[in-house]
Amino acid sequence: MNPSTRTLWDLQERHPGDRKRLFTAVRQAIGGEAALYPGSFVDVAASFAYPAVTYVDIDKRTPRFFDDREGVGEIITAEGGRDDASFTFIHGDYTTPLQLDDESFDVLISLYAGLVSDHCTRYLKVGGHLLANPSHGDVALATTDDRYQLAAVVKAKTGGYSVDSGSLDEYLVPKKGPAPEADAIRVNQRGVGYTKSAFAYLFRRVS
Repeated sequence: MNPSTRTLWDLQERHPGDRKRLFTAVRQAIGGEAALYPGSFVDVAASFAYPAVTYVDIDKRTPRFFDDREGVGEIITAEGGRDDASFTFIHGDYTTPLQLDDESFDVLISLYAGLVSDHCTRYLKVGGHLLANPSHGDVALATTDDRYQLAAVVKAKTGGYSVDSGSLDEYLVPKKGPAPEADAIRVNQRGVGYTKSAFAYLFRRVS
């Protein structure tokens, strides 16, 4: 493994095992084989749970990391990922068209990376899931998108995460006033305060 690969991974993995527990809990709940992770930086923890992951990031440090395929593979297998795990990296801006087939992924990951769903839903299969946290407005945007339906919430708990599909009508209720419209969310790119919140949300693509 190249020393720079380890350095970047240590920078990403500041809370050891956290993302592994997240992605493992999500896959156990919704299944799927192929995941798309725009704005990933070097968070290859998705490959600890999913056998095929495509990572997308614009950071200038990421190509060197992913070019060390042997080193990245060592990280994946050391954390329990499959020996034959497949990963692809695209160095680019996910807000521009990607050289990917439409409706070719089971899971679309949006974590602290902006409005991923606005630009990348086209790559998610109907019946697949968007995993999003509320930090940059992508959860709020998904609630305005008729292609999505809330399927479950991801709750953080001591030592891990759980996925719950019960009482979903209690979630995504704004604390103040009506929910913002899509154009306002695109301008502000901020999360909405909800009366009951979760760490992340799983939306199923229904059309």
